[in-house]
Amino acid sequence: MDFDFALILVALTFISGLVWFYDKVSLKPKREAKLSAAANQVDGELSESVKAEIERESGWVDTGRSMFPVLLIVLVLRSFLVEPFQIPSGSMLPTLKIGDFILVNKFHYGLRLPVLNTKIVEINEPERGDVIVFKYPENPSINYIKRVVGLPGDVIRYQDKMIFINGEAQPQKLLAQLPPNRPVQQLLEENLSGVKHQINKDLARPSQNMQWTVPDNHYFMMGDNRDNSNDSRYWGFVSEDLLVGKAFAVWMHWPTFLSWPKFGDVRVIE
Repeated sequence: MDFDFALILVALTFISGLVWFYDKVSLKPKREAKLSAAANQVDGELSESVKAEIERESGWVDTGRSMFPVLLIVLVLRSFLVEPFQIPSGSMLPTLKIGDFILVNKFHYGLRLPVLNTKIVEINEPERGDVIVFKYPENPSINYIKRVVGLPGDVIRYQDKMIFINGEAQPQKLLAQLPPNRPVQQLLEENLSGVKHQINKDLARPSQNMQWTVPDNHYFMMGDNRDNSNDSRYWGFVSEDLLVGKAFAVWMHWPTFLSWPKFGDVRVIE
């Protein structure tokens, strides 16, 4: 079941904020007035047990008030600064492995409002070769991660397992092939307009010969595991308003995929 964690976080922050505000402007002054009246009645200092009894709050007020600053900090960090994800599939091999925990810079491509994803501050534009997290165009509740291959206005051709950008082939250098005697898998270094990175090729998969022109405010995304990636070759372009952020670090690796923090269903094409 897919759920919008950002929406849940915003809702919890809003509710706890209302409780904090209600306590500050209404309940707390009443407690202080009651404490002062009790002190006047005994004409002196109240015992600690009596003070504690008067100042005691209901459980929901105490929980809401104490959780608000924590939720607010998490909301700000997650929405505007850095968000962690885990990789559930091999679509970005060899760059990212199944089980890698990555950090995503949420403000690199501009500040966006949580849930709405509306950009409020312009900062940078995606560059060719960037590894980006974005909302899957066919189901925006799911996050995908791919590499930017095509920028707005580019003509992208994928022919014989090579990328051509505006008619120019992007060089590939063979690093290894497995098994050596009857190669099926190839590990290559691709130079994507100056951005060098490794890719996988499956020689058993048929070659594609297709061409696309990237529309304005859209991007063409591909996985580094070229023959095992569900990307723009199959479902089209990614609109600028679906961008989440730029992946910039792997901070931990866990051998098996955990259910949280959920990255989404980045499916491997069978």
